[in-house]
Amino acid sequence: VMPGLRKMATRLPAKDLLRARAWYAEKLGLEPVEERPGGLRYLVGGCEFALFDPAGASDGSFTQMSFEVADLRAAVAELKRRGVVFEDYDDGPLCTEDSIATIDGNYPSKGKGEYGAWFRDSEGNMLGIGQSF
Repeated sequence: VMPGLRKMATRLPAKDLLRARAWYAEKLGLEPVEERPGGLRYLVGGCEFALFDPAGASDGSFTQMSFEVADLRAAVAELKRRGVVFEDYDDGPLCTEDSIATIDGNYPSKGKGEYGAWFRDSEGNMLGIGQSF
């Protein structure tokens, strides 16, 4: 372990912080706990993530941050009601039905598998939500 390591946090690029702030508030119900020029910091369930004004951009082709929920179907339904558009996959390793994929295999402490769903934020970052089973 790195000397002095205390915690980890996710950093997501946001070319337009005002647009991103509005999207996270309207779609996910999240407000920043702190801000600085070029950055917004959020706390969710004891975990931290920040949106920042980047020099570059992510291609959004992979999950950059995920949220764990108790009831994925209810979460997907509520997010759709708020206008979130989910990714749908019909071939390859992931296939979705009603925007939800069933994934066999999980970390041993989390169960046998996971249900997952993915969507993009206003900046094109790929976000996921999941429920272990």
